[in-house]
Amino acid sequence: MIRSRFGAFTPARLVVADHDLSGRNVIVTGGASGIGLETARALAGAGADVMLAVRDRSAGEKAAVEINESIGADRVVAGTLDLASLSSVGSFVDAWGDAPLDILINNAGVMATPLLRTAEDLELQIGTNHFGHFVLTVGLTRAMLNAAEEDRTARVVVLSSIGHRRSDIHWDDPNYLSRPYDKWEAYGQSKTANALFAVGYNDRFEEHGVTANAVMPGGIMTPLQRYLSEDEMKAMGWIDDEGNVREGFKTPEQGASTSVWAAVGEELEGIGGLYLEDCAQAPMWSQANPMKGVMPYAVDPEAADRLWMLSEEITGVSL
Repeated sequence: MIRSRFGAFTPARLVVADHDLSGRNVIVTGGASGIGLETARALAGAGADVMLAVRDRSAGEKAAVEINESIGADRVVAGTLDLASLSSVGSFVDAWGDAPLDILINNAGVMATPLLRTAEDLELQIGTNHFGHFVLTVGLTRAMLNAAEEDRTARVVVLSSIGHRRSDIHWDDPNYLSRPYDKWEAYGQSKTANALFAVGYNDRFEEHGVTANAVMPGGIMTPLQRYLSEDEMKAMGWIDDEGNVREGFKTPEQGASTSVWAAVGEELEGIGGLYLEDCAQAPMWSQANPMKGVMPYAVDPEAADRLWMLSEEITGVSL
């Protein structure tokens, strides 16, 4: 098991404190708020040039200004990316071109939405969380290969969630075209897809100098909860009757720490296909420790290959 010297509540800035990322290019999807913002801040603070790939360009530009002011340097910019529109993803990829990309952090996501659909009529959660990021990452692969060096891989960081335990992939109907919709099952399916994508992508590109790992950031209150009512969050024990967040939740900066470690940690150089949590490789899930670990189906290489083929079929994008 791979571990670091950091823990569940280590601030992201400490994870990257000993690193000089000058000259490195980074993209963080969904970087205008929450843990994406803090991930970008930590990496830019260590010298990286960071693009916030965001749906709301004005929010992204505002976030970029705030980060630049906080680090005392102009290293962060915003770009337009709507993961729920594959044409938008394609435009973003075209705009980036073949410029070397050292770190891609697939951070953006939606959770527990009502039944909504993307521009291509995909169920919104798997469409945004997985299929949009699939097209983005495949499209940016040449840029990452251009960044890979003999002694340093380029890295993809894919945010999954403990929510992956709610559902494996429903292979026959992942987009809820004929089966009843359940918002939490749909979220779980999308997070399983995120973990499997890291396995599948790493299998294809590790030998070429690009690795990919999945990350479980932990419980954090961010705009991800926008579709949940206060009553729902109370019923799940996330907040108490006074609206206070329960003990054990992380701050956004603490939630960003595992993403940052996945992006820069020496322990992970040349290593991918893992599911990480609390700045360490996660164990397999067990009933003895049910709030930790990864389900076997979320790191299964055969399922990862099956998802890759399904993703190519659904998006029309292939290597």
